[in-house]
Amino acid sequence: MHKFRTHTCLELTKKNKDQKIALAGWINKKRDHGNLLFVDLRDNFGVTQCVIDKNNKFFKELEKLQLESVIKIDGVVVERSQETINQDLNTGEIEVKIISFTVLGHCKELPMPVFSDQEYAEDIRLKYRFLDLRRKKIHQNIILRSKVISFIRNEMSKLGFLEFQTPILTSSSPEGARDFLVPSRLNPGKFYALPQAPQQFKQLIMVSGFDKYFQIAPCFRDEDARADRSPGEFYQLDLEMSFVEQEDIFEVVEKIMINLFKKFSNKKLQYEKFPKISYEDAMLKFGTDKPDLRNPLIISDLTNIFTRDDVKFDVFKKLVKSGSKVRSILTKNTQDKPRSFFDNIDKWAKEQGASGLAYLTFEKNDKICGKGPIGKLFSEDSLKEIMKIISAEIGDSVFFACDKIKEVEKISSLARDKIALELNLIDDKKFAFCWIVDYPMFKIDETTQKIEFSHNPFSMPQGDPEKIDFKNPLNIKAYQYDIVCNGVELSSGAIRNHIPELMYKLFSIVGYDKNAVNSKFKGMINALSYGAPPHGGIAPGIDRIVMLLANEKNIREVTMFPMNQNAEDLMMNAPSEVSDKQLKELSISIKKKK
Repeated sequence: MHKFRTHTCLELTKKNKDQKIALAGWINKKRDHGNLLFVDLRDNFGVTQCVIDKNNKFFKELEKLQLESVIKIDGVVVERSQETINQDLNTGEIEVKIISFTVLGHCKELPMPVFSDQEYAEDIRLKYRFLDLRRKKIHQNIILRSKVISFIRNEMSKLGFLEFQTPILTSSSPEGARDFLVPSRLNPGKFYALPQAPQQFKQLIMVSGFDKYFQIAPCFRDEDARADRSPGEFYQLDLEMSFVEQEDIFEVVEKIMINLFKKFSNKKLQYEKFPKISYEDAMLKFGTDKPDLRNPLIISDLTNIFTRDDVKFDVFKKLVKSGSKVRSILTKNTQDKPRSFFDNIDKWAKEQGASGLAYLTFEKNDKICGKGPIGKLFSEDSLKEIMKIISAEIGDSVFFACDKIKEVEKISSLARDKIALELNLIDDKKFAFCWIVDYPMFKIDETTQKIEFSHNPFSMPQGDPEKIDFKNPLNIKAYQYDIVCNGVELSSGAIRNHIPELMYKLFSIVGYDKNAVNSKFKGMINALSYGAPPHGGIAPGIDRIVMLLANEKNIREVTMFPMNQNAEDLMMNAPSEVSDKQLKELSISIKKKK
């Protein structure tokens, strides 16, 4: 017999009736009924109800024991009466009559409850994360995470991928997010960087002649926290393939995602073949390159309407003349909505920092007219033109936003989601995947007004390399793509640029000469010069995948030991100060702030 238990707290059923057994776990709950004390014993697998009567010599000792103490119980399995069966427990048809028990680990007074999943202060939850992880919901989330990773590994192997590990200590990259730096003791004054992603290494793996690579890769970026992004570190399904085009990557990733989400969720997939939406169309129709396609609302451009003489909406007309754009959102059959519905959306938009959302409803009496505060500012012909552009019908309504392009995209995207929620248009029982494709290779930095890479600098530009118009770099599109689900970006990916001369030309556009590229990307450029295959890849975020499957809004709910918003580990007290001896070994001195 095993020293601590014969069964787990999930295993016992009526088939074990009258058997002598041993269980070990945490005291989840106690209920004192005077002559009887009920104890819910919990382990990693489940909960079993145990009972002891007051005539048992262990009764008083067990009665005094603190919740979350760890005990071993020796007892007999008893079948419950019909009226006391607990349908919520897998072990609900039986209970264990306690003969004796042993305390394996005493518990101090708890700083937070464990037996419930009620909301609790984040600083307490993170400081006592080992207690927080005992709670049912988050415990199941972490188990789900483990199962998801195991499933992914198995699926990748089936598809012919080999798992390799890439270095954690590497060189700093001038592109992307802020690096975490590690000082080198053996090379004073020099630093390693923790990898933001295994980008260059996985490309080097392809150059090395391996065909399909993957790993569940840890990545490190010194970025601020968000609900869908952990500060400091995260994990991704990193993969790369040789001799492939964009569609080959899509085929593999879609297969993985469809199998994964069908396996671990009861929600339906809105699309079994993921739609492909160009970046340009995404920004126009959804105001974002992370659209939630469960939302049926579409954004339309109505800028030209406000150049017409028969439109008297002078505020918008002046803004349009100065270069602003007008975006609209159509809502179907909203003629019976009270004015308060529309006014509240307008008020909400102002709270987001916008100037508001104008609106009208299409009506027809003797002629087509607009109902609402601005309805009279439009002629019948202009209303007909609007209806034609946005496919509106009588009884539909339209919201208008006007601003500079970035601002109008932002508010129209937020408004699209807000209005859909107000109208209950989003089906929460679905996953809607899509690909965002045809990203521009370059963009203008809003602060410096200089040209910079818009996505991944190692991406292959679209078109014949001999015919690319380098004089108009903002027109160059790249084989870059994002995979998005329910408005959450799971990953960016690209077909890689494996031609050194082409890479030099592209980097020259953002100010890097050949010597600078050779210096910053020495390993990559050197390797590509020795015969590199066409290759590409992607790296979906494990944390975000599990967050979607667990139906959580915050990534900390699916991360075992997360940091807080300030990138602090309250449980392990990190980051922490180090001794003068350690600093001296690293040839580092700390300059104190005045």
